[in-house]
Amino acid sequence: MLQRRLGTFDAVVIGLGSMVGAGIFVALGPAAAAAGSGLLIGLAIAAVVAYCNATSTARLAAIYPQSGGSYVYGRERLGAFWGHTAGWCFIVGKTASCAAMALTVGVYAWPPYAHAVAVAAVVALTTVNYAGVQKSALLTRVIVAVVLAVLAVVVVVLSGAGTPANLSIGTDTGPWGVLQAAGLLFFAFAGYARIATLGEEVREPDRTIPRAIPIALGIALLVYAVVAVAVLAVLGSAGLATATAPLAHAVSVAGHPELAVVVRVGAAVAALGSLLALILGVSRTTLAMARDRHLPSGLSAVHPRFGGPHRAEVAVGIVVAVLAAFVDLRGAIGFSSFAVLVYYAIANASAWTLRPARRLIPAIGFAGCVVLACTLPTGSVLTGSAVIALGAALYLARRSTA
Repeated sequence: MLQRRLGTFDAVVIGLGSMVGAGIFVALGPAAAAAGSGLLIGLAIAAVVAYCNATSTARLAAIYPQSGGSYVYGRERLGAFWGHTAGWCFIVGKTASCAAMALTVGVYAWPPYAHAVAVAAVVALTTVNYAGVQKSALLTRVIVAVVLAVLAVVVVVLSGAGTPANLSIGTDTGPWGVLQAAGLLFFAFAGYARIATLGEEVREPDRTIPRAIPIALGIALLVYAVVAVAVLAVLGSAGLATATAPLAHAVSVAGHPELAVVVRVGAAVAALGSLLALILGVSRTTLAMARDRHLPSGLSAVHPRFGGPHRAEVAVGIVVAVLAAFVDLRGAIGFSSFAVLVYYAIANASAWTLRPARRLIPAIGFAGCVVLACTLPTGSVLTGSAVIALGAALYLARRSTA
């Protein structure tokens, strides 16, 4: 059995740590390229879908406080196939997210050797996770504090340096571009799932998880909105779309190039925080699926001293390290967004079955997930569909031989 060591504060920090790094330093630029002046509309749409998903997840987590998140919810509410599909989507999608976050560390910390730095980051954080979830939570607290301090400096520096005309909201790329931006920005909001997947390591999960998820999401949304507005005011949507390091570039344009290094360090630290929380979540879903023999049963082992799923953590770390050595950053973001949107569609469908009087939010969440998944870049949709189909085929093959 896993040990219940985390309180509400730790759960909020773990969820926040996995969101802030991804959204501000990775997804904002590609989203601006897709939406143009409709970026803030895309952010609002992503926030609405994320809120619906978070509400559905919190309701389900209060009833099923187990490791695995929507893998457990889909299995219990919709059947084994949908639970397997949710778990498969989470593992493959968030493994891609892990690779993206590791590469972000490399790109900001040492660009010429980004892939080597990414692999080293994965090895280091896998070691931290192996030593126990309390140590992971402590490190995440430090990372979140550093990142929020850096973002506060960015907002203060950019205040008054922008042009109000840059904040005009339009739809110059059309509704499709705005929806595609929302799908890419959803990548930034999905971190609250880490709270649900730690269901067996949270004290009083029926109270802690429903409380921690909306708090983490609300803080992340506030941070995203404030920083996005500040950067847009300085760079405009066109400048934001072409900047490889938008926050560092905005600080330089605002007349403080000496702070660009501070921002780069903050970006690397933020990505480390996201990577740490992501590896935690993927390993816990791997544990849950291994218990049900959808994955090798040996991955369900819990370390007798550290109290964590050590074999699952090592396996996830190896796969992520291999991906980080070879994958493309933006391609990983698109693929991850598609798989995770399918995962949350299943979560909303599961929440739909709970109470007929509370079906509006899961209905909006389900529809939003489907629409955003379909409007992502074509390559992401095709690759994601193929990988999900592979997971379904593996499930059916296993059932036929059972």
